[in-house]
Amino acid sequence: MDKRVLVIEDEPNISEAIRFILTRDGWHVDVTADGVAAVGALQTNPPDVLILDLMLPGFSGFDILKTLRANPATQAMPVLMLTAKGQAADREEAERLGVTRFMTKPFANAEVVAAVQEMTGT
Repeated sequence: MDKRVLVIEDEPNISEAIRFILTRDGWHVDVTADGVAAVGALQTNPPDVLILDLMLPGFSGFDILKTLRANPATQAMPVLMLTAKGQAADREEAERLGVTRFMTKPFANAEVVAAVQEMTGT
């Protein structure tokens, strides 16, 4: 069975970099920049892990995380939140909402791969 990850990131260079490094590690990677559309996909076909940007147009990473944690079907989904904003308040809010891991940009490719492997036990 394929290991699946969904990346919700509005910066194409970052989403493509993540797609590349995780595909090389054996993951099937879907990418979207639209948080609203992604929530529907998350509910109908949840991935093994979600990589979520904090600052998205229209629907923030916090909004998506709240929606996931409120639904029993996605409540336990591992979520790695990425952000260019490394303020303690953002990290604390993400943790309060149930994020699995929090990582600031820029990040090392190996850090992302290790975080995804650790969160999924692979």
